Amino acid sequence: QLSEDVERVSENQTDEREGEMEVHEDASSVILPDSELGTSAPSLRFSKTCLKNVFSVILLFIYLLLMAVAVFLVYQTISDFREKLKHPVMSVSYKEVSLYDAPGIAFYPGKARLLSCKHHYYDHIPPLINPGQPGDIECTTQRINYTDPFTNQTMKYALVVQGPRDVKKKELVFLQFHLNGTDQDFSAIDYLLFSSFQEFINSPEKAEFMKNCESSYSSWKFSGGFRTWVKMSLVKTKEEDGSETVEFKQETSVVNYIDQRTKPRSDQLFFVVFEWKDPFIQTVQDIITANPWNMIALLCGIFLALFKAADFAKLSVKWMIKIRKRHLKRRSQVMNHIN
Repeated sequence: QLSEDVERVSENQTDEREGEMEVHEDASSVILPDSELGTSAPSLRFSKTCLKNVFSVILLFIYLLLMAVAVFLVYQTISDFREKLKHPVMSVSYKEVSLYDAPGIAFYPGKARLLSCKHHYYDHIPPLINPGQPGDIECTTQRINYTDPFTNQTMKYALVVQGPRDVKKKELVFLQFHLNGTDQDFSAIDYLLFSSFQEFINSPEKAEFMKNCESSYSSWKFSGGFRTWVKMSLVKTKEEDGSETVEFKQETSVVNYIDQRTKPRSDQLFFVVFEWKDPFIQTVQDIITANPWNMIALLCGIFLALFKAADFAKLSVKWMIKIRKRHLKRRSQVMNHIN
């Protein structure tokens, strides 16, 4: 019996050892996949995370570059706006009219005398019948005396004549002056143009009106012994304070007058024609090309892009920190499991 009992104990111990070996084998078979997971799968995850981090950093630098470009655009936009405010652009526009407001033509004949004045149409001026002799004066005229605006001492005599109006019919004014004699080597008559003859007629202080005109407008001359053809054009200029100034541009052509009178004369004859050049009134004004609303809209768009870029950069940094923490946590779990 004793020998049989010893054999049973030995068999039980052998069975227990075999069971422990099977348990160890099972455990080793279970740990083996964990070791494989710790070597291959985490390396794959680490490579993907690294690529994502690199891509996020690249995006972050791109948005920082865009933010720098946006800041430069803001600075450039403000600089351009200030520069355009300092240097406005001159704008020229043309307005077509059929009738002009009749201008005033102020002559300073001195000792010369007005012989005739007529309105003609379609550039047709009939031949003179009795040159040098008084003829018809069909123009509206006004004689005025006033003091010289520059000296305030000399009295000046002006003959103001109503200019042409109808530009479509090519209305012109033809005037003839006569000067019996002069002590100067050259004989000429001064004249100036102002914008409205009717405004001169309606003015209660005509002398003061003419002084202002002489101070504001340029004067020209036409010579004796010639026919001077003056073609006028009107230029209106709008000032910064909203006021409007008017000036005339003119093209002058001179044609020699052949005196066919029978007896030689020592007197001088003056012939002058006034006509509108074209039916366009030229308007000149300074325009500031910088539009504040466009600049405000551009700045709003740039600042919106800046805020969006800053928000994206902040979210990218948070995401990178979160990914990094998650990766470290997984790595620590794997190492603990392996241990």
